[in-house]
Amino acid sequence: MRLHDLRHTTASLLLAQGQHPRVVMEVLGHSQISVTMNVYSHVMPSLLHDAAGAMGQALWRDETEDDGQDEQETA
Repeated sequence: MRLHDLRHTTASLLLAQGQHPRVVMEVLGHSQISVTMNVYSHVMPSLLHDAAGAMGQALWRDETEDDGQDEQETA
């Protein structure tokens, strides 16, 4: 196995586990985040899906949750 293969595997696994791309950039020694993102963006689709789901929950969460919190805050 080549050193390049180990670097690629390390970056792919870190990104797949949810590590921030900036951290992966520093582990690999890339000088710019764009290098990391251009090479390893294929690992990111599931992370984008998770981010979209989190945004959906933040925007359209159950209104009964808000009502309970508002009442507790004013008491």
